[in-house]
Amino acid sequence: MHALTLLRTVERTVLIALFLIMVFLYTGSVVTREIGGTFASRFAWIEEAVRIMNLFLVFLALGLALERGKHVGITNMRDRLPEPVRKTVLKLIDLVGLCVSLYVAWLALDLVQFVLKSGQKSPTLGVPMGVIYLAPVAGFLLLGLRYGLSLLGLIDRYQEAAE
Repeated sequence: MHALTLLRTVERTVLIALFLIMVFLYTGSVVTREIGGTFASRFAWIEEAVRIMNLFLVFLALGLALERGKHVGITNMRDRLPEPVRKTVLKLIDLVGLCVSLYVAWLALDLVQFVLKSGQKSPTLGVPMGVIYLAPVAGFLLLGLRYGLSLLGLIDRYQEAAE
């Protein structure tokens, strides 16, 4: 479990850093627009950078949100099931979640390769557009990892939801 603790720490650190950089950049962009005049046009790239960072922020948070029980769930029905049925249903949910997460990550990886081959670049940053599609690849792999760990009983994501 030491590796999972390290992963959680890295995820939280990256998410916090992304968020703070986004706030700093966007605040700077607003200030330059207010006082900059034509000088502000040099900072047009900030809005695009913040949008890309926001995509990564959302997708990279998927695994942590699932592990902490922050995803939407129908807990009324789940909690009313008899214990043996409930355990089976929860394992089935984790198995389906794992399969769907891995499938979406695989589709996103295909999309990354397709867009990279097209040669598309972002207008103001000049970054290959395929990079944007790495966010769902990473996010759904992290989500799949949490579903897999829950399926194997290595984490109890349902216990976290109750707290």
